[in-house]
Amino acid sequence: MRGTQEFIKGLWRENPVLRLLLGMCPTLAVTGYLANGIAMGLAVIFVLVCSSTVVSIFRRAIPSQVRIPTFIVIIATFVVVVDYFLRANFPALSKKLGPYVPLIVVNCIILGRAEAFASKRGVFLSFLDALGMGIGFTLTLVILSSVREVLGFGTLLGHPLTGKWFTPWVVMALPPGAFITLGVILSLANVIQKKIGGRGGS
Repeated sequence: MRGTQEFIKGLWRENPVLRLLLGMCPTLAVTGYLANGIAMGLAVIFVLVCSSTVVSIFRRAIPSQVRIPTFIVIIATFVVVVDYFLRANFPALSKKLGPYVPLIVVNCIILGRAEAFASKRGVFLSFLDALGMGIGFTLTLVILSSVREVLGFGTLLGHPLTGKWFTPWVVMALPPGAFITLGVILSLANVIQKKIGGRGGS
């Protein structure tokens, strides 16, 4: 039961983007296309799960004075793995994501989970916490990038989705489109949370 709660919380109650407002940089920067959002989400899941697991395994062996630098080194190791994997197997996608894959090293979601959770909990719970947070982050990116690609380009994963009657919203393909879409999604999330809270209190 405890493990299930640790996993589920990242999907909604403590969703990194919708509830905690973490990881805003990649959320806004790479969500012009759904493929980019999926790739970034999977990269974050891999790094988050692997780094949290390793931190949890060695948590008692890491001196408290150097825990943050140690966490960063562990995270950076897995980021390098992801970066090289994308460059070798998906060069076009790697180019689209640009510097935002290496910047996962300083993503506050990953470092925050290592410091706040994995360094204080067992391996199994740390794994579930990281997996839930990573999936919650990825789902948000998928929603955001889907809306922007459909409205901004009339496509989804590069496939035409609208007819000739549709005029793409140019703003959705630009940085302001990311802020507008995220703002709408956050507003909807707050409305849903208030309704859920109201039902829980009644």
